[in-house]
Amino acid sequence: MSVKDRRRTFRPGETLESEYQIDAVDRAEVQAVEASVLWYTEGKGEEDMAVHFFERRVLDNASSRDLRELHAFETELPNSPLSYDGEIVSVRWCVRVRAYLKGGKEICRDQSFVLAEMPHGEEAG
Repeated sequence: MSVKDRRRTFRPGETLESEYQIDAVDRAEVQAVEASVLWYTEGKGEEDMAVHFFERRVLDNASSRDLRELHAFETELPNSPLSYDGEIVSVRWCVRVRAYLKGGKEICRDQSFVLAEMPHGEEAG
């Protein structure tokens, strides 16, 4: 899984483009794949989480497609919450891909990124 342009910092309103491919799993094992862009908190107290983008692809009997193949998606990032790294609580953003396999097994991978306002003239990086 990767964010296409390899940046790790994005501004609110920018388009995040991501793609994923599932390797080392037999085609017949993959029943569904979910891709999401979400934020969550870490730190003291209750942890919060919210999904900004969600896409579920399932294997259906009418289709012979392979859910392991390279798949891309994009979403416009919201204005908030911005990434934050505090002493008591932190806000983190990530792209998450979860594959559901036969027998109830799951594979889940996250790739983090930063959502932040940047001074004019500074490039997201």
